[in-house]
Amino acid sequence: MGSVPEVPFPDTPGSLPGVEVLGLPRLVTRIGGRTDGGYGPVRPAFHLVISVRAGLLPCSVDSTECVAPGGSWLWVRPGQELRFRSGALDAEGAAVLFQANVLGPDAVAAVGLDQRAWRLPVTLPPPADAPVRQTLAMLETEQRRLGSLPVDVHAGIMRHLLAVLLMRLTHLPDDPRARAAGSEAFHRFHQAVENGFTRSHRVADYARCLGYSVRTLSRATRAAVGHGAKRLIDDRVLLEAKRMLLHTALPASRIAERLGFPHATAFTRFFRERTGRTPTAFRLHANRTQD
Repeated sequence: MGSVPEVPFPDTPGSLPGVEVLGLPRLVTRIGGRTDGGYGPVRPAFHLVISVRAGLLPCSVDSTECVAPGGSWLWVRPGQELRFRSGALDAEGAAVLFQANVLGPDAVAAVGLDQRAWRLPVTLPPPADAPVRQTLAMLETEQRRLGSLPVDVHAGIMRHLLAVLLMRLTHLPDDPRARAAGSEAFHRFHQAVENGFTRSHRVADYARCLGYSVRTLSRATRAAVGHGAKRLIDDRVLLEAKRMLLHTALPASRIAERLGFPHATAFTRFFRERTGRTPTAFRLHANRTQD
């Protein structure tokens, strides 16, 4: 049982630093963490926007299983745990790999690059789908044209096309949830939870520190991600608990301490209520399960 290996941004000859477009099978082969038992988990050190054009892409992100169908998009962010499943090579599509520093500050702010939580694969409504796919096609074409223009001009075009792609994905027409996810209250709460979930699991504590009412945080969170503020905290705690159980040998009592539970019994009760298993049973099951 060891830590999940980090995958650095690929240094591909003939590609620009910081942004690259790969076919989906090539992505799975290159960063999939292939082992004798299947695909192992990896942590990309870069953003990964996946477009599935045909077939199904089975994978898990931060221990959440999902199957991305044809026509869907999936955004994996730096540090998240990605694991492809059997059959991933059968999916057709493309993946855009990029580092945050290739975007200008205006684009970073416009897409909320460091603020949006990962969501399950999304299928765009028809009015929004065509322009997004056209932008991706232009990005793929531009990458193939390296050498037809001065490198700095080519790099500028790639950066601008990437910014357009991300803006279209994060600002869908008639998507109130996307607008709500951009609210200041939700952004501040989400960041506070990320920084403090090992110390406090109470919405009231975050509300007091941020200067909001509990009701305001609950309303902003529900509008942004479809559930309340307390669940956002619990989901983050649960995610970290699963990571520790899967990738460290720490006993449940030590994990409970690190995650801010008063005692191991409280942690076990919390974990079992949300997964149907005790922490020990979850670890044993995960160790027995191989792709």
